[in-house]
Amino acid sequence: MVTVLPELLAANERYAREFTKGDLPRHPGRHVAILTCMDARLDPAKFLGLQEGDAHVIRNAGGRASDDALRSLIISYKLLGTREFIVIHHTDCGMLTLSNDALRQQLKNDLHADASQIDFLPFHDLDESVRQDVATLRSSPLIPPEISVTGFVYDVRSGRLREIR
Repeated sequence: MVTVLPELLAANERYAREFTKGDLPRHPGRHVAILTCMDARLDPAKFLGLQEGDAHVIRNAGGRASDDALRSLIISYKLLGTREFIVIHHTDCGMLTLSNDALRQQLKNDLHADASQIDFLPFHDLDESVRQDVATLRSSPLIPPEISVTGFVYDVRSGRLREIR
């Protein structure tokens, strides 16, 4: 089995030798939390001009407002002072091609595992998925109405954000 772990650990050693940001506060300096996809083509810090300490970035498959994402966002605003949430999905997302049934069947075939209790939160309409996740956050009784929630689609080809209303 080939692993990239040795390369990653060597890179961390180089990073740590020059690290100077150990005194950043726990609270995000820009008071914002970003919910986005785990896709490796997305680098929210770069495409939003963020630095270490500026924002909380919560990532999962599809950038969905899942229960665990909601948990992180609640902690972000309640304990760490964020006042704005930004939901960002993206073009060419693998979640557009996925179905719960197909993935569950693959897991059953490959691992003899039952994943029937997991909703993988696939979607077939990119803009609508953003609207749904924004609505989920705005309608949560655990998030106060004064928290701003805005949704976008990131275009992986151009690097541009498009607001979804």
